[in-house]
Amino acid sequence: MLRVLEVLKDMKTNEGYSLMEISNQKNVLLVFLRHFGCSFCREAMQEISILDKDLDHESTAIILVHMSSEEIAVNYFRRYKIEHLLRISDLDCTYYKHFGLIKGTFNQLFGFRSWVRGIEASLIKGHGWGHQLGDGFQMPGVFFISKGKILSEFKHKYASDKPDYLSMMNLKQPQ
Repeated sequence: MLRVLEVLKDMKTNEGYSLMEISNQKNVLLVFLRHFGCSFCREAMQEISILDKDLDHESTAIILVHMSSEEIAVNYFRRYKIEHLLRISDLDCTYYKHFGLIKGTFNQLFGFRSWVRGIEASLIKGHGWGHQLGDGFQMPGVFFISKGKILSEFKHKYASDKPDYLSMMNLKQPQ
């Protein structure tokens, strides 16, 4: 537990706030994205954009963790109208590792399941493919945090997995 608390104190958003400070004031949905060239990353940003419109921002903040520079990231976030969300640049994937997010295997990244979902996300939903901007092997994940404690988590087994953000946040808060 101490390790998580130290990491939360160390993680600073683009506005200079620590993740620990924010989680002491409100709940945090911490979303670790894949690289911006990935169609699943783009699909996730669209889903977050939809979620953001209905979210009670007084009680919950969405914070995005990405593997690019702030200058590159803000352009992608702007496309999905989520540039106002707090974010953390993790160029060397240090925070991904601290949260137990692994490097994907060939099957997790390029297996049949990912190909089928890739066609859906890139062609049918129109997210396309792009250039790799970050570690193409890094797996994503989502964590719901309150007062420095992880209340729920979703660690992708496949790059193509889709977390249910709403069910992750519908937990009873610890007293």
